[in-house]
Amino acid sequence: MYAVGNAYDRIVPVSREDVDRFERARPRLEAIAYRLLGSADEAQDMVQETFLRWHAADIDRIEVPEAWLTKVLTNLCLNQLTSARARRESYVGPWLPEPLLGGDPMLGPADTAEQHEEVTYAVLTMLERLSPNERAVYVLREAFDYPHREISELLDITEAASQQILHRAKEHVAHAKGRPQIDKAAAQRIVEEFIAAATSGQTDELVRLLTKDATAIGDGGGKVPARTKAFEGAVAVARFVWGMVKPGQAKRALVGGSPELYAWTANGEPAVVAVVEGQVVAIMCLEVGDDGIEACRTQANPDKLVRATEQWATAGHGEPLFVM
Repeated sequence: MYAVGNAYDRIVPVSREDVDRFERARPRLEAIAYRLLGSADEAQDMVQETFLRWHAADIDRIEVPEAWLTKVLTNLCLNQLTSARARRESYVGPWLPEPLLGGDPMLGPADTAEQHEEVTYAVLTMLERLSPNERAVYVLREAFDYPHREISELLDITEAASQQILHRAKEHVAHAKGRPQIDKAAAQRIVEEFIAAATSGQTDELVRLLTKDATAIGDGGGKVPARTKAFEGAVAVARFVWGMVKPGQAKRALVGGSPELYAWTANGEPAVVAVVEGQVVAIMCLEVGDDGIEACRTQANPDKLVRATEQWATAGHGEPLFVM
């Protein structure tokens, strides 16, 4: 038996069997929480709180542990989303989700094209437009294939309400879906070509890779300079990207060294990863459509790159494509 303190300041005996049962559920819970919150750090906090509540409960009376854990976690995440909306009103600059590098287990299942699509950076960004309930229904149904009957029980709504909420949510997210699925090899080629064009000094090369209505936006969280308004149009985006990769002493001083640029994937999309002395300082996710790169979304807030840095330390990334 083990002793675990919980939210009620009691010491509850915990059996190895109960711990193992929860740990088997942890990967799924973390994947759900990440999709709901767009933050790996917050997702881990909510899963840990679920763990504490699991051991504060009379476990022997829980008939379906998986459903119980999912319901507790989902409700915790809904409360977190409500409070997060208030916090984001005072957030400095645009707010973007925390990107996860390819291979991160928190990305969850990607057995089908649909599951792969639901965790892309484009979809996660669009989910920010949904209400907490819309987001929960969408994630549970589209990413984890929960039937509406189970969703209604998890969220204490009717099946009809669940179906209606999903319909509204899908309308909001539709613009972020339908892009071609890109495998790792294709993503590597796309990023290599993108970096080569961006560092050539010829913006025309970069414009050729972008769609006419391409956009670029970044999240610095007030800790790294980031424009509050998105760049719009291929020429504007190309100039912005060229300015980002152009070497400069002030830029090196800002990030503590010369950034190395690598081709990788993040959330299933091609991504440029900038690294300084082993620390990930920026991840630019490239949203690719049939006609070219439609959007460049850059996460540079250091608070949202901690997990990426941890994952990078164990990745076999080889040599950088460019050093700024």
